[in-house]
Amino acid sequence: MIDDGSIDETMRIARELYGALPHTQFIQQPVNRGKGAAVRLGIAVAQGQCLIAADADMSVNPRHFVDIVVALSGSELVPGSRVDHGHIEYDSALRTWAAKTFNRLARHYSGTTLRDTQCGCKGFQRGPARVLGLLGLIDGFAFDAEIFYLAKQLGLLVTPLSVTWDDISGSSVRMGRDTLAMVRDLRALPRTRYVNPVVELKRDVSLSDVIAAARSTRVLGLVVARGTTNSLLVLPRDGSLAGLGIAEVLNGTLRTAGLDELRGRTYDAV
Repeated sequence: MIDDGSIDETMRIARELYGALPHTQFIQQPVNRGKGAAVRLGIAVAQGQCLIAADADMSVNPRHFVDIVVALSGSELVPGSRVDHGHIEYDSALRTWAAKTFNRLARHYSGTTLRDTQCGCKGFQRGPARVLGLLGLIDGFAFDAEIFYLAKQLGLLVTPLSVTWDDISGSSVRMGRDTLAMVRDLRALPRTRYVNPVVELKRDVSLSDVIAAARSTRVLGLVVARGTTNSLLVLPRDGSLAGLGIAEVLNGTLRTAGLDELRGRTYDAV
C-alpha cells in the first residue's frame, strides 16, 4: 500500500481494513509526488514474482487479478484494458472525449498500439517491472504512457487483458493543469535520454552474490539485465555511490547504459 502523501484518512483506513493480512507493507510518501513516483516505489519494494499495480478505489474488478497472473507466465507486461467496441465509455461525455484524445496522443508519441494506456490495473513480471521503474522519469499521470514507451524500446512483450470496471467518481486528474502536463510529458518521450548508472559484471554472475552486495549498500529495487556477453546491474539514477561499493565487491565496472544497451536482455530482480 503506497500512500502518495495524502492528507486524509487513507492510511488509517487501509491499516484497519488490511492490517491483519500477512505480508502487507504500508508506505507513506512524505509529500505528494504523483502516480508515477508512487507506482515506482511499490515496484521497488514488492517481493512477488508477479506484480499487479492497482488503484486504491478498486474500480477494476479484482477477480481479474487471477487472469493477469496466469497471463504473466507468457508475457512481461499485462495491462488491463477497459476498451469496449473500440473505445472507453465514461459517465461523463467530456471525460470520454478527453480520454480518446489523450490516447491518440499517447499512441503517437509512445509508439504503442494500445487503446487503453491509463487503466489503473497493470500486471508485470518483477524483473521487467524493476527495469521499467528504474528507467522511468515521469512522476505524473503520463507515467503509464512512459511505461509503454520504455517497454517498446526494450522489446518487452505486452499483452493487454480485457477487464470489467466501474467508473468511480472522484478522479484526482484535473482537466486543465494536469492535462497540459500530460501532453507536455508525452511530447518529451521521444526526445528524452534514458541513461542510468550500471555495474558491468560477468554474464554468469551469481544472483545471490549480487543480492548480498546490494544489501550491504542498502539500495532497493535493483535488477540484473543479462545479455549474451555480460550482465548489467541497473541502479537508480542517484545510486552511483552504492554502485562503487558493489563494483568493488563483485569485481565489476561502474559506468552508464542507455536503452540501446539494455534492450533484448533478460531481467532478474535483486
